[in-house]
Amino acid sequence: MSALHFTVTFLLLTLLLEVNKAKSQSFIGVNYGQVADNLPSPAATAKLLQSTSIQKVRLYGSDAAMIKALANTGIGIVIGTANGDIPALASDPNFAKSWVDTNVVAYYPASKIILINVGNEVIMSGDNNLISQLLPAMQNVKNALDAASLGDKVKVSTVHSMTLLKQSEPPSSGSFDPAYGDMLKGVLAFNNATGSPFAINPYPFFAYRSDPRPETLAFCLFQPNSGRLDGNTKINYMNMFDAQVDAVRSALDAMGFKNVEIVVAETGWPYKGDSDEVGASIENAKAYNGNLIAHLRSMVGTPLMPGKSVDTYLFALYDENLKPGPTSERSFGLYQSADLTMTYDVGLSKSSSQAQTPASPATEKTPATPSVVAPSPEPKKASWCVPKKDVTDAELQASLDYACAHGIDCSPIQPGGSCFEPNTLSAHAAYAMNLYYQSSGPDPSSCDFSQAAMLSSSNPSTNFLKWTSAFYCTNTIVNLILYEYLALYRL
Repeated sequence: MSALHFTVTFLLLTLLLEVNKAKSQSFIGVNYGQVADNLPSPAATAKLLQSTSIQKVRLYGSDAAMIKALANTGIGIVIGTANGDIPALASDPNFAKSWVDTNVVAYYPASKIILINVGNEVIMSGDNNLISQLLPAMQNVKNALDAASLGDKVKVSTVHSMTLLKQSEPPSSGSFDPAYGDMLKGVLAFNNATGSPFAINPYPFFAYRSDPRPETLAFCLFQPNSGRLDGNTKINYMNMFDAQVDAVRSALDAMGFKNVEIVVAETGWPYKGDSDEVGASIENAKAYNGNLIAHLRSMVGTPLMPGKSVDTYLFALYDENLKPGPTSERSFGLYQSADLTMTYDVGLSKSSSQAQTPASPATEKTPATPSVVAPSPEPKKASWCVPKKDVTDAELQASLDYACAHGIDCSPIQPGGSCFEPNTLSAHAAYAMNLYYQSSGPDPSSCDFSQAAMLSSSNPSTNFLKWTSAFYCTNTIVNLILYEYLALYRL
């Protein structure tokens, strides 16, 4: 083999390794509830989390054993104060200092605590005394962090229920309940001044439960649907998650807090329920969580916040068997506490590729992860799956979500990935659609995407052999070129 041949082969193989390596997503978190008597040890839980692409964990309290177990893992930790601690935190700065010293300073920085939630859904609790003391409690916790020189490293916020919105449809008309206006303005001013997020709990499951039509289910599960048009913005929303998050964005903007970031503190779907609980099933839970993860990984964002993914904490890591209420309340766990196995696979494991969840149960496919094609003396003529020229952004988004949810690796089109630039919906969708097609055989029927795609015999990466970014990012094309190169030189 000549030096040139060796160099090209080495470079191609290096590119393949780079674009196919596993990546973690800093925007994917999980809730760790402890209303249970059968949870694994903190050490076992920490080891489980390290085997996944989950990079953040939200604790509802400040469990010392769990915080210690997560030390030196690099996993971000969100802790919380109990609602019952709010009066003392508000009235006594020394109590706030003691709380911070005990639950933060004692573990930081080995344990990567990133956020403290002061209470949970306090404003909608109906307890006026607690509500009035929320902001002073947040301020005292922030002051205690500042005194410990951690004010710029650990943020302070609180978590809100979606019922805080008086109006959420259409998303552009999102607005908060004016009954809580003054209190909310104070909290938002605090968020804005300190750079802390506005944390909200959107649950499309509850939206479907109140409107159990088939078209509502598809809209909630990120499955093919006709969408819902916002008459004010003319945006056709293709899923409930985006619609709910954008309603919050509109409400924040209407109050003058356009710079306050949103964090989804909880969202999930139960895999089991009572006989009268519509929609609670493994199929639906897998579809919602899997397609949500694929949507986040696409980095498309929401229509009002494009080009980035909102930090989202899935609910929940394990079932909580002591929770009261219907069966669904005890059936949100992504993993089984008894043996740490997945309740269903949504592609969170680092040892697997992307989620293989059904965007459309009627047409479910699970193509194999693409690999280097073995040399053959008679290679087939190459073809590429490309979007049609007249497709809408909604069709591109639906195609992108579908492809990323069906077994392909979309990490190269995430920030820092080799295919992130150009950071456009059309470029990201083209990458995902072609990779899905190439990984399926390629099978011509897999290049349809509800008639949004077509096969082309022309390589879309026109500067491929000029060693441009198009060459570096498109690992499906790299596979094809490597195939032809190896066949040509009989390597």
